[in-house]
Amino acid sequence: MSRRKRHRHEEHANHESWAIPYGDLVTLLLAFFVVMYAISSVNAGKYRVLSDSLVAAFRGTAMTTDPKQVGDHTVQSNDNLHSSIVNQLAMQGKSRSLLEAKPIIDAPNPQALALRRMAEEIESAMGSLIDANLVVVRRHDTWVEVEIKTDILFPSGVAKLSPEAGPVFALLARALQPFPNQIRVEGYTDDRPIKTAAFQSNWELSAGRAASVVHLLMQQGMDPRRLSVTAYGEFRPRQPNDSVEGRNSNRRVVMVIVSDAVDASPEQLSSAGVTPTTQAASLP
Repeated sequence: MSRRKRHRHEEHANHESWAIPYGDLVTLLLAFFVVMYAISSVNAGKYRVLSDSLVAAFRGTAMTTDPKQVGDHTVQSNDNLHSSIVNQLAMQGKSRSLLEAKPIIDAPNPQALALRRMAEEIESAMGSLIDANLVVVRRHDTWVEVEIKTDILFPSGVAKLSPEAGPVFALLARALQPFPNQIRVEGYTDDRPIKTAAFQSNWELSAGRAASVVHLLMQQGMDPRRLSVTAYGEFRPRQPNDSVEGRNSNRRVVMVIVSDAVDASPEQLSSAGVTPTTQAASLP
C-alpha cells in the first residue's frame, strides 16, 4: 500500500515539472521585449529605470536549485546578460546626449553686422523725419532701404531739389560715409502723365530726381564710385494711385544700400527667396 502511494507522489511531481522552465521562458521573453522597447526610445532616465528593473529581475531568488536546459543551446548567465544590456544602453544614451547637448553656434556674418550698424546709424541720424513718417528705413537680409517722400525733396513736376533737402542728405551722407557699401538711388513717380520741355514722361522725371539726389550726395563728400541711378517712373507703385494719399506714397526716392557680398537688385533678391527681416524701422 505504501509503495503505491509513493509511486503516485512521484508521478505527480513529474507532471508539474514543466512549470519551472516555462516560468523562466516567460520571464526571459518579458525582459527581451522590455529591452527592445527601451532601445527604441532611449534617454538617461529610461535606461536607469530599466537597469534597476533588470537587476531586481535577474538577481532575484531562483525558482529552483536544479534548472534544466532544453537541447544543446548555450544560455548566457544572468549577470553577463544584465551587464551587456546595461552597457549597450549606456553607450547609446551617452551618444544621444552628446548629440543633443552639442551647441549650434552660427558664425557671425560680418556683412550682416555692418548692415545692422549702418541701419542703426541712419535711424539715429534721421530720427525726427522717421517719427514724422517722411523717411522709412527698411532692414533686409542683404540690403537696407531708405525711402524719402518727395514732398520734402521736390516741388510737383520738378527734378531740382528744394532747399529743405540739403540738411536731410547732409545727415544721411554723414551716416553713410564710414561704410563702403554700394548705393543705388531709385526714382519713382505717381501715374499722372507729364510732358514738358524738360521731361517727356515720368521716366525722365524719376531719373532726373534720382540723379539730383546723387549729385547732392557727391557734394556732401560721398564717393561717386559707390553711387548709381535707377528710374522706375510710375510702374512700381507702393499704393494704388486712386487717392491723394496713394499718389503721395508713390512719389518717392529710395536709396538701396547693398551688402558687400551681394551685387543684385532687391527684385532679383526677392525672386531668389530673400525676404525682409524687418518691414519698417523707426526709433522708439
